[in-house]
Amino acid sequence: MKNHNPKEILSNNLNELISKKRKSQADVIRDLGIPEATIRSWFNGEKYPRIDKIQMLADYFNVPRSRITEEQTGVMQRVSNLIKVPVLGLITCGEPILAEENIEEYREEIADLLPTGNIFYLKTRGDSMTPTIPENSFVMIREQSDVEDGEIAAVLVNGDEETTLKRVKRQGDIVMLVADNPVYPPYIITKDNPARILGKAIKFSADL
Repeated sequence: MKNHNPKEILSNNLNELISKKRKSQADVIRDLGIPEATIRSWFNGEKYPRIDKIQMLADYFNVPRSRITEEQTGVMQRVSNLIKVPVLGLITCGEPILAEENIEEYREEIADLLPTGNIFYLKTRGDSMTPTIPENSFVMIREQSDVEDGEIAAVLVNGDEETTLKRVKRQGDIVMLVADNPVYPPYIITKDNPARILGKAIKFSADL
């Protein structure tokens, strides 16, 4: 039987998401900077957030707003809603990221489980991000021009001729691209050695 109480639906969805993402209410309070009483009222089904706060929660959990606000009615219904996410090859200098000439193939994903924004895949070549990301994995990227310190990003380097996946780390005024494989030295971004962030790595998958 369907639940028509928006507060209860939101509460159920939020509690399910923190369980799946292995987070706690304390993590959400700290990371979003929202008062504890407000967060707990949402999770307990006592209050309903404004639309800007719903979007903030959706961005935080990397899900569409509907995953926060709408009742989830089962896997079979969601699986029927598939979209094709492009897998990019060589990204052409000066062209939009999702330009047709950059697309090698597509991978199908369940629409309701995707984060908001423009999404694309990159296939890893090499072992610079092992063991975190295995070789020949498909890494989902959400297009954005910057990431938080320590997050993994898709970055254009070598005069916009090469795309790499690295952690973006900052030490004062110094910005570095750091591999998880310690064999690889960090890439220091300078005026003579520029780089441009294409987007944030969301997850990876691999074909058997």
